Amino acid sequence: MNSRILAIVAAIAMVTATGCTAQQLYSTGQSWQRNECSKIMDQQERARCLSSTSTSYEAYKKQSDIEGKQGR
Repeated sequence: MNSRILAIVAAIAMVTATGCTAQQLYSTGQSWQRNECSKIMDQQERARCLSSTSTSYEAYKKQSDIEGKQGR
């Protein structure tokens, strides 16, 4: 969980500094997460971790929009 928070903070810093689009930022975060998953020794845990990186930006955005509307 802490690694996700670190990734989010790093991503926000990158957007601020470089003007990346949300989709570029999401892709960078996914790549970073896949790299972190590859460090996991347990095969099942690594597979679970990697499966969480396969969500497309479009699916992520759609889910994010739904959750945002429910929270209002």
